[in-house]
Amino acid sequence: MKLTLGSSPCPNDTFIFDAMLHHKIDTEGLEFEVVFSDVEELNKFAFQAKLDITKLSYHAFTHCVEDYILLDSGSALGNNCGPLLIKKPNAILTKDSKIAIPGVYTTANMLLSFAFPHYQNKKEILFSAIEDNVLDGQVDAGLIIHENRFTYQQRGLEKVKDLGEFWEEKTGLPIPLGGIVVKRDLFLPVQQKIERVLRRSVEYALENRDSSSEFIKLHAQEMEKEVVDAHINLYVNEYSVSLGEQGKKAVKMLFEKSGKEYSTLFVGMN
Repeated sequence: MKLTLGSSPCPNDTFIFDAMLHHKIDTEGLEFEVVFSDVEELNKFAFQAKLDITKLSYHAFTHCVEDYILLDSGSALGNNCGPLLIKKPNAILTKDSKIAIPGVYTTANMLLSFAFPHYQNKKEILFSAIEDNVLDGQVDAGLIIHENRFTYQQRGLEKVKDLGEFWEEKTGLPIPLGGIVVKRDLFLPVQQKIERVLRRSVEYALENRDSSSEFIKLHAQEMEKEVVDAHINLYVNEYSVSLGEQGKKAVKMLFEKSGKEYSTLFVGMN
């Protein structure tokens, strides 16, 4: 059975998907046709129910939960890993300041709206270009995600707010950034098979950390090994193997904060 799978080019995604895409593990007869796109593009694909399996932002998940259901494995969810609002050292931010965001439906933008509701002048920019836009003065501040967490200080920028810390202080829970979802109209045994294969792939990646290095390098925006390793170490953790009770609480809290409700969020496993 061949299924379409949406992945971002970011190291944490290529890291967890490598083993299942390259048959380093038992895929139980499943084959995958990969679509690589920026996470906001993947969010928009999900609104169209375009892919069978996809990475998306948890904020976007609240907008397409009628079509997709969440897998227990593969999430980018944890502590001290949230998006950062950054600016140039002498910049003064006001309610009219122009803020670069990596996408309207990213969890980062949702958190920005919670923490700074007065910032309404937002500009959507590809996440990897946000630092440059701040440095060039195209925007007054930028909301950075992914590997840019590890590079902004080297470029002379400073942190205004860690929005992951903001979430954790307000909720006492880890921050759910992105997850892997499957179409609800797939039969339950197929959903469960995908979950088993993905979990196997994540576990293989963690046990064989160098196995995916070439695949990661092929797609990574930031090629320095130290940055790639730091990225993976931050976003791939115990919650990526299984959400567990705390992870599921965090996802439910995000839905609650977004004013969305849905009876079944998670794939049921035998």
